[in-house]
Amino acid sequence: MKVATAAYPLDPLKSWSEYSEKLDDWVGRAAGQGAELLVFPEYGAMELSMLAGPKVAGDLEGCLHAVSDRIADADDLHADLASKYKVHILAASAPVFDDAVGERPANRARLFSPTGGRGVQDKQIMTRFERDPWDIAPGGPLQIFDTALGKLAVLICYDSEYPLLGRAVSEADVILVPSCTEALAGYWRVRIGAMGRALEQQCVSVMSSLVGDAPWSAATDEGTGMGGVFGPPDTGFPATGVLAEGVLNNPGWTYAEVDAEKIAQVRADGIVLNRTHWQEQTGRDAAPVLTRLG
Repeated sequence: MKVATAAYPLDPLKSWSEYSEKLDDWVGRAAGQGAELLVFPEYGAMELSMLAGPKVAGDLEGCLHAVSDRIADADDLHADLASKYKVHILAASAPVFDDAVGERPANRARLFSPTGGRGVQDKQIMTRFERDPWDIAPGGPLQIFDTALGKLAVLICYDSEYPLLGRAVSEADVILVPSCTEALAGYWRVRIGAMGRALEQQCVSVMSSLVGDAPWSAATDEGTGMGGVFGPPDTGFPATGVLAEGVLNNPGWTYAEVDAEKIAQVRADGIVLNRTHWQEQTGRDAAPVLTRLG
């Protein structure tokens, strides 16, 4: 399959039609290049807060509710675009108030298939800013989505930096990593995490990024990053592990071909077998013996 991963800028939207036209343009361009799976970034839905006005978008609590209130309509739009262009879409994540989660919103990515399928993945581990002052809550459990393109999982930004979360979705062929990072160091933390998960589980990871300045946003006023697609540096993959990467802070799509047969091959007969040998760590996580040297 061909994947497209976004370096996506936020716009100070003035109307719903402006948002609808923007999404149609982005999806249409990727589909026109033959992409079958499109990955938007973490918190890319925060631009919807501007539909409630600059004052709300500039308020840390107000923007949460403004975006959450629009997500049902945004989901219908993404579902229509997935059907129209015959693609799978991971929509940009958004804060979503859900009684099943609790009083505070989850950071939720939503996946749409061209045949009407829908799925959601909530972020598991919050960053310091998400904890305080934003107060975003961990949501529902990790999912593996069995699709016509293969088995997909989603580790939202910070989640990709945790090996045990990657191991929990080790049956996935492709791990999607939508991210929102303010600084270059943050981008590289997530990228290193995405590449690490591809190495350990011998799969492909697809990282998208929020890019550019949005001074009107209380939460996502700066974005640094680019799209990237990574695999294990092993049989059938580039020696660097980099299948494709974009240009830093340059909005647009980055494309890569992902071959499920190569993933199966490297898992079965790679030069190394990280995924198979994972269990050999069991029992080795006890406190090491402290040995004093004279």
